[in-house]
Amino acid sequence: MKVKRDARERHNANLREKAIANLGTAPAAGIKTRTPEEILHELQVHQIELELQNEELLLSNAALEASRNLYHDLYEFAPVGYVTLTQDGRISEVSLNGAAILGDEREHLLNSRFASFVTPKDSESWHMHFLHVIQSGGKHGIELTLQRHDGSQFQARLSSLCLESEQQTTGIRIAISDITDITELKQEVAEAKIAATIFESQQGMVVTDANHVILKVNKAFSDIFGYSEQDAVGKPLHLLRSNYHDAAFHDAMWEHVRRHGFWQGEIWNQRKNGEVLPAFMTITAVNANDESVTHYVGTMIDITQRKNAEKEIRNLAFYDHLTGLPNRRLLQDRLQMALAASDRNQHEGALLLIDLDNFKILNDTLGHDIGDQLLVKVAESLHACVREGDTVARLGGDEFVVVLEDLIGNSEECATQVTHIGEKIIRSLNNIHLTDEYEFHTAASIGIALFSGHEKSAEELMKRADLAMYQAKAAGRNTLRFFDPDMQTVVTTRANMESDLRAAMSKKEYLLYFQPQVNESARLIGFEALVRWQSPTRGIVLPEEFIPAIEQTGLIIQLGLWVLEHACDQLATFGSNPNTELLTVAVNVSARQFRQLHFVDQVIGVLDSTGANPSRLKLELTESLLLDDIEDAIIKMNALKNRGVRFVLDDFGIGYASLSYLKRLPFDQLKIDQSFIHNLLFDCTDAAITKMIIGLAQNMNIEIIAEGVETKVQHDFLIRNGCRIYQGYLFSAPLPKKALEELLNQSNSTANNVSLERRWRTDPINVDRRRSGIENSVSN
Repeated sequence: MKVKRDARERHNANLREKAIANLGTAPAAGIKTRTPEEILHELQVHQIELELQNEELLLSNAALEASRNLYHDLYEFAPVGYVTLTQDGRISEVSLNGAAILGDEREHLLNSRFASFVTPKDSESWHMHFLHVIQSGGKHGIELTLQRHDGSQFQARLSSLCLESEQQTTGIRIAISDITDITELKQEVAEAKIAATIFESQQGMVVTDANHVILKVNKAFSDIFGYSEQDAVGKPLHLLRSNYHDAAFHDAMWEHVRRHGFWQGEIWNQRKNGEVLPAFMTITAVNANDESVTHYVGTMIDITQRKNAEKEIRNLAFYDHLTGLPNRRLLQDRLQMALAASDRNQHEGALLLIDLDNFKILNDTLGHDIGDQLLVKVAESLHACVREGDTVARLGGDEFVVVLEDLIGNSEECATQVTHIGEKIIRSLNNIHLTDEYEFHTAASIGIALFSGHEKSAEELMKRADLAMYQAKAAGRNTLRFFDPDMQTVVTTRANMESDLRAAMSKKEYLLYFQPQVNESARLIGFEALVRWQSPTRGIVLPEEFIPAIEQTGLIIQLGLWVLEHACDQLATFGSNPNTELLTVAVNVSARQFRQLHFVDQVIGVLDSTGANPSRLKLELTESLLLDDIEDAIIKMNALKNRGVRFVLDDFGIGYASLSYLKRLPFDQLKIDQSFIHNLLFDCTDAAITKMIIGLAQNMNIEIIAEGVETKVQHDFLIRNGCRIYQGYLFSAPLPKKALEELLNQSNSTANNVSLERRWRTDPINVDRRRSGIENSVSN
């Protein structure tokens, strides 16, 4: 208070000095008594002083009024709302903007508790804030969610100031700011930061438009796939497609996105460098308010390591760690699948149990490391002996198993195939050498159990193969045995035959027979060369009995060349005699022989060396031979056609050649298979097929010949339907060379005047007797 009094006294002194200055005179110094003039002067000074005070007061009141009006405007219409609270938290004052912010009339707000405008979730925070301002004084701030009278809520910032009067707290004044928009902006910024953080996560991310064109990729995407953002943006998403999945997979994936708004799963994508990698991908559609798709967001995780781990786990569970072969557990699954497949396609299969002979001796003398090396080499050798789809497994120790599937043919033929594979395995194992330092000859005993369908369980097959393997050991080791004794006998017989067949060539046991071919007048026009095997123990063996074995052993190429050479020798003999120079000779060509790279040169070489007329040579090919490589067949046939060689399509009607192939291939003659001829009088289907073949050949301007003609009724049927050339027992059985010469010597005229008609039409012997005995009779 003393400070204010001193200031007032200084202010009055200043006014007096101004009054004296305005009066223009000053009182005489040191005058003790005052004259009337002096008194009047003093009064004038006081008068001027009062006028100055009044003028200053007027100016002060005007300034105060202006200040008050400004304060009122600022208080009432400021961007923030002001609220004054009493010590118990009731509203004592509120600005117009404060009332607007709180959403009620000022009159309704006065004397109400401010706490009623605070949402329940922030109620405790408000009370703590209020007490803190009252107790500590000063200015404090807080953000709360407030609730208006109508229930709407908004985010507010409160700046609270403690009010004091004569050092006593009278209440607090609060400035309220609605920061809802700022809060939403902050939230959007925060969400954008989160989105940016997520987008730059370790997952590859890509954003496309509705047409799958890439708009944005993150760094992880570039790291995974090798495409920079510049490489990828503007490109279609199928930039990542690999050939691992077909179009149907991708169509189904996008159809799922269309129906459900997302897709997720494992997919094999392609990196920029062409490498294919597995990824777990999620595709999510982004929709506008009208539910139309505006964007797609894809996330990708490289799961190569996971796949490798899964593969490693699978290898540990299902594969032998030493050899990498399937173990016993996986073998059981493979064997069950093989049994199911055999049951489904009616093909036979075989289980081979392989036990190394004397393996324990190797381990004991040279150590387990050397033994392990041998087991690895055995595994490699077994793989090299079987087909790609077959299974090679290791049971443990020195025991291995091979499962052969899809064996074609009857049981005997399948057993022969398995025998060849088993013998190949034995030979391969016999040739294994570890190192120059260690000399150890590997041998194995093999037990074989054939299977067809689910007639036997996997366990039963293993037991059978195991028993057969011990029989192989008992038989002297390094050999194989079948579980079925009868099958073993068949296999042994076949093996002996193959051994004899190998020796037959050097022993000159093969013979060439010639079966006549005649025209509609039964006049001789040529022969088909047919091979026979004259075995010292079996007698004359027909081709159907030994040709399959010849083909399996690979001797068919050597034998085929022998037949071609001897047939061309006979053809050259015909050509040297004017009476027989028009006769033809047909030679069957096997598939393996025809597929030789130098087959054409081989035939031309034989023709040149023998002097045979190429135009009188006919090469008979089967339909199945042509299907493997039609283009190669066309090239070879045309090359020989240019030299005059003629071609016959043998056994037509029982194969699979399409008419388009027949049109392209340069055949001169079609031969109707004897199975149709044999049954055409008893089977209307065979008769219809025969008519169709004859009609087809006539329309294509190709000669037609029927083989297997054995009765006059068959002959008459063929004549009626337009077939003009025949071959069969009705006219003659295949003849050895001596009988052939006798036939041609029957007439002094040309060979085409030789008639075979009377010989068989007057013969009362029935066909079956004729077929069984004729060859032996003509050869004696």
